[in-house]
Amino acid sequence: MLAQRRFAVGQRAQRSQCMRAARSVSVACVARPSSAARAPSPSKDAGPSSAWITAAAAMAPLLLHANAAIAKDGEYGLLEGRTVALIHPAVMLFLFGGSLYAGYLGYQWKRTRELGDEIRELKKTLPAAGADGVRPPSAADSTIAQKDTERKELLKGDYKDKHWWWGSLLLASGVGIAVEGAVNTFMRTGKLFPGPHLYAGATVVALWAAAAALVPAMQKGDQNARNAHIALNAANVALFAWQLPTGLEIVGKVFEFTSWP
Repeated sequence: MLAQRRFAVGQRAQRSQCMRAARSVSVACVARPSSAARAPSPSKDAGPSSAWITAAAAMAPLLLHANAAIAKDGEYGLLEGRTVALIHPAVMLFLFGGSLYAGYLGYQWKRTRELGDEIRELKKTLPAAGADGVRPPSAADSTIAQKDTERKELLKGDYKDKHWWWGSLLLASGVGIAVEGAVNTFMRTGKLFPGPHLYAGATVVALWAAAAALVPAMQKGDQNARNAHIALNAANVALFAWQLPTGLEIVGKVFEFTSWP
């Protein structure tokens, strides 16, 4: 009996030591994983897939950016065709003629104002009426009558309102079609072309805006504002005319690189 008890105690002691050893090994494996467990070597099948995924992730931003910058090759359909591309030069040619006509209208309205001022100044030189209330004739009478007749004819032309209307049309249409031209160029080619035509066009738009900004002061009779308005528009027309040859060159390229419609 004593021997059996000793044998049983020994067996329990061995089992206890084995259990403690197993727990220590398990804790060690969890707390300090081996380098093989931390970074398993990829299989042969996973290698190429990982490489493609990495390359695609790296190139995605560049490809997306390129797609936004190119913006051509039929993505916009008819907007990239010849018909839409010719809208800008056609309207701009019309507005160049409109600028000349608006200048003529402005000159006629200026002449109408000046005639009124001249008539008032001449009337100041007329002799006063006598005791009988009759004013003696003067050499200025015929001049006053002539200028008054000319002024009445000019007033019939309604040049003030016409000049105002054409000026508003030039400002609204000119700014709009200038932006349209830049946008259409980007749609067709994927970029803009800095150069004389682009810079001159931007300056023309700025001159339109500056001349229009002087209108409130002009309506109050500010002569300096009127003179500045005339100077800005004269420079505008000159720059517009200088820009026409470069615009015609671009029209030639439109016919070369686009198709109908």
